[in-house]
Amino acid sequence: MIRVVLADDEPMVRAGVKTILGTDPGIEVVAEGGDGREAVELTVAHRPDVVLLDIRMPRVDGLAAVEELGRVAPGVAVVMLTTFDEDEYVARALGSGASGFLLKAADPRELIIGVRAAADGAAYLSPRIAQRLVQDLRGGRLSRHDEARRQVAMLSGREREVLGLVGRGMSNQEIAGRLFVAEGTVKAHMTAILQRLGVSNRVQAAILAHDAGLTG
Repeated sequence: MIRVVLADDEPMVRAGVKTILGTDPGIEVVAEGGDGREAVELTVAHRPDVVLLDIRMPRVDGLAAVEELGRVAPGVAVVMLTTFDEDEYVARALGSGASGFLLKAADPRELIIGVRAAADGAAYLSPRIAQRLVQDLRGGRLSRHDEARRQVAMLSGREREVLGLVGRGMSNQEIAGRLFVAEGTVKAHMTAILQRLGVSNRVQAAILAHDAGLTG
């Protein structure tokens, strides 16, 4: 069972999100709150697999909450669920450790896909966000190519192999199956990869994999 903490300052939105997630028998909303501070407190109390955060909330917003969650609950996946898709929000959320960015106006099925991906250790972006990110990458790919190759050169051969599969969007479970190793081994490789590359989440690692040409 995937356990979820939900934080949004609009009760009607929370009710809608719970209804959508409730259609998947493998997902359960274990607690909900109306701001980022409550999200942090509920996460510490319930230790969920995934935290769903709105961005604009009173007292403590979602962006500040994801930064705090990275300190007090580093093993919990955080997915932003918001109306706002400004580049600044996306960059700050992913840079602070969020593993997903979903839009409230998107297909409800994306919510379940995003939560399941985050719980499995993968990253998920709404297609509209992903398309814009790819366009941005293409615009500066050549200038980043050499730097990315220099960074990944410090990884072991196995770590580069894992990073390449991350860049192709595979989850830890899928990578374990592909490489015929335990999922815990993949998680250990990912921890080392993030530390050596100096990045904070899988999205940033995947971007480096693309820039370094590891994705085929």
